[in-house]
Amino acid sequence: MTSEQQLFDETPLRRFEYDDTVVLAADVGPAADASVDVVDGTVIVVADGHQHEQEIPAGDARAFMNHGVLTIELSEEEGDN
Repeated sequence: MTSEQQLFDETPLRRFEYDDTVVLAADVGPAADASVDVVDGTVIVVADGHQHEQEIPAGDARAFMNHGVLTIELSEEEGDN
């Protein structure tokens, strides 16, 4: 596993690389009305009436929020091995 940090909007975004998966994680705060979606290679977070976007590398992506922590899991596409 390797780890590095970048920014999601102005929030620190940690990147963890595993053999076949990359996990991005950011503490975006305890917004009660937060939602996340992945659309055409972009993660879109809507929280407290503000929209934040982050482009992600090509591949199979899944994003979810739990207690104010945004997690994005990126897996290699079939045939990328």
